[in-house]
Amino acid sequence: MKNLLRIISIVALGVLLSFSFSKAKRVVVIDAGHGGTDLGANRNGVSEKEIVLNIAKKIKALNRNQNLEIILTRDDDSYPTLKDRTGKINDVKPDFAISLHINNSPRETTESKGMEVFVQDNEVSKKLASKFYEKFQDLKIKTENLYILRESKTPAILLELGFMNNPNERNYLASEKGQSEIAEKILRIISEN
Repeated sequence: MKNLLRIISIVALGVLLSFSFSKAKRVVVIDAGHGGTDLGANRNGVSEKEIVLNIAKKIKALNRNQNLEIILTRDDDSYPTLKDRTGKINDVKPDFAISLHINNSPRETTESKGMEVFVQDNEVSKKLASKFYEKFQDLKIKTENLYILRESKTPAILLELGFMNNPNERNYLASEKGQSEIAEKILRIISEN
């Protein structure tokens, strides 16, 4: 009887310890910029709002990590305002948030190229930006007083995925292949962080 109680105690302790040391679930908010009547950057029938929404939805759909929950600020062609989107981020209180956008310049040129990541002035935001720097080519890290970064009470970055006025980047961003590759890379970075 004593041996049976000892075995039950050991098993119960093992179960208890496995729960107490298991990795806590992390929550990440992906903000797909623009939406609804706000097209964002738009050229030749290709709009920023559609591309960033497609990528955000792909990130969520590709996630198989049970310790990672992806929440989208929008999952359809609606237009939550910046205040609405930031409010959702603050209500959810995620580990961090990533706002997806696409750059644009007036002139059509292949000289405008690469990704940019805008950071808050905190360690988590800067660390996340450095992970993107490691995985993507032509990435520039910048700081700017952007609403979603300024008003988010959680670590956040704003990611410009490329340039709409660069036909090569526009074609890649608008393609199924490009959107899937970007979503997979972003998810990999989120999972590692």
